[in-house]
Amino acid sequence: MALHLLKLCVGADSIDDLRDWVAERCLVAVAAGMEPHSSHVTRMVPKRMDELLDGGSLYWIIKGQLSARQKLLDIKTFTGGDGISRCELILGPEVIEVAPAPRRPFQGWRYLDADVAPRDLSASGANIEDMPDDLKRELAELGLL
Repeated sequence: MALHLLKLCVGADSIDDLRDWVAERCLVAVAAGMEPHSSHVTRMVPKRMDELLDGGSLYWIIKGQLSARQKLLDIKTFTGGDGISRCELILGPEVIEVAPAPRRPFQGWRYLDADVAPRDLSASGANIEDMPDDLKRELAELGLL
């Protein structure tokens, strides 16, 4: 069973903001001759890398709501110019909306077990991508999404 990560998406006000940023990072990767991807650098290195890379995703919390995910493609460790170890999470190019769920802020990242991970909204068969984020949030609170 896959293991996932939870992370606050600082600087994004919506899933569309995150999608725009990911699309820009993918274009930069392609221009450099690499496969399209985005990445996120974090200080702490996950100890359960094998489980994360076995189908895991990075779930993004946007404005207090667990909102989207990106597939984890790779995890690389490196030492920065300041001598501090860091971790680069290599993420797939697709931002997948998930059933919104409220989450409190925290620092760093947290593990998320697959059995409690929210389902993808596209899996419901309904086309809700065009629905405003506020409406999706209200429907999720009512248990309708």
